[in-house]
Amino acid sequence: MTQPTFNNTLQSTTINSDSSASIFDDKSSHETLSSLQESTVRDKAALLALFTMSSSLSSAVHATDPSESSVAELRLTLYRLQHERTRLLYLASANVRPTYLVQTLKSQFVEYQQYKLAQQLDKRGLLDVNPLERLWQQLHVVDDIIADIVRHMPAQQPAGWQLTAQDGHNPLRLATVGQLKHPKPIEDQASLNSYVLGHFGVSSFTYDRGYYIGHVVGYLFSCYFCAHLSISYGVTALGEQVVEGYDYASLETPYMVRLLQGLDSYCKKRIYQLAVICARLSVYASDKRIEKMLIAEVNDFDKKLQQQHLDVLLLQGMMPESNDSTPLF
Repeated sequence: MTQPTFNNTLQSTTINSDSSASIFDDKSSHETLSSLQESTVRDKAALLALFTMSSSLSSAVHATDPSESSVAELRLTLYRLQHERTRLLYLASANVRPTYLVQTLKSQFVEYQQYKLAQQLDKRGLLDVNPLERLWQQLHVVDDIIADIVRHMPAQQPAGWQLTAQDGHNPLRLATVGQLKHPKPIEDQASLNSYVLGHFGVSSFTYDRGYYIGHVVGYLFSCYFCAHLSISYGVTALGEQVVEGYDYASLETPYMVRLLQGLDSYCKKRIYQLAVICARLSVYASDKRIEKMLIAEVNDFDKKLQQQHLDVLLLQGMMPESNDSTPLF
């Protein structure tokens, strides 16, 4: 079995953002997917390239104004690539698989970039930096917990479901396909959550809702994540014809209950720990911290003292001239 040429092939398979063409129309995408399905990775650099944004098909999963058929094809291609990439990761030999892949990819995650931005903006020391910095430095624990969960996951057919969050936002920062109500597209493997969910199935964010096909632990992770951040959300079964060409079960609520009952308490606890770590590091949490900085800038002075000073000036019938150095605000 020959080693596929990941870098050249993957980098050449892109879609123009002004075009509605599908990457299925590109011959190289067929060849790439075929080579992934038929091969195992024998080189660590080639394996890393599959998870690195600059070397992936990440630019091919978002189009400015795609047609309905293009969106369906893009989503299907994305799912197949996500699936094969994860399969190759687990089939790779010990000397090929990176010891802690998540730590290697950290700099490309939007969560880490937003954390660094918040850190730069924190001129007043409002950000509790030490616990967050320690968590980012110990990000390898994510891979440890994922490996532990995988060992305890019961076998089951992939289930499809969709998640809608408040006002059509994408709190999980899943890879986006097509137009969005809130135009903040996320590229494939550009977020910590998409990396985590990739180990349990495949996912995307389309038409202002998240789509997921995979093990029920992914469902549980997403629920725990949103609940920890107090994000209102709803989860429903993914219809049978939403993703044609990809095998999954469209399960109603009673069947999802049975799947969840099949998870032991240890597995659920580990999933919860993983969800809490990702929630603490999330863009949503970072945005809340930045909002506190904004409020702090607005409340930069003692308002009560300034009101007293203003009342004294008004009582005396005086207002400071433009060249007066008396502080009014």
